[in-house]
Amino acid sequence: MNLNTEHLVRCIETLDGSLDRLHRAETGTLDYEIFRNAVIKGFELTLETTGKLLRRALKAYTGRPREIDQLTFREILRHAAKHELLSPEAVERWFTYRENRNTTAHDYGEAFAEETLVLLPEFLLDARALEAVLRARLGHAGP
Repeated sequence: MNLNTEHLVRCIETLDGSLDRLHRAETGTLDYEIFRNAVIKGFELTLETTGKLLRRALKAYTGRPREIDQLTFREILRHAAKHELLSPEAVERWFTYRENRNTTAHDYGEAFAEETLVLLPEFLLDARALEAVLRARLGHAGP
């Protein structure tokens, strides 16, 4: 399988850059609000991109790709651990990221956004690690 992780790499870089700019912005300013919103959306996009790549990656491990299409995100993560794309500990963290993302889709409150920001340093590490595993095992990062 030739899995292209270029879009995921770009999502991670964009999220990291937005988070850096958020940290440099003064709390309560318009810049802070803009970058916080960008970070939350970047988090959501990176998580969704990761899920799509994992779904495609898992199809390399089965003769029944339609069954993979029917799996929930949590099931995708469990299968990723089964095929050693993620560790069991990483899967638990990804569950937390997904739960947080599901909440952001319904609650755009300031307090919740700030809670999401706490997850991002570890999320970025996990996203980079997963991208590296996917690239090494199944594909490449470029065209």
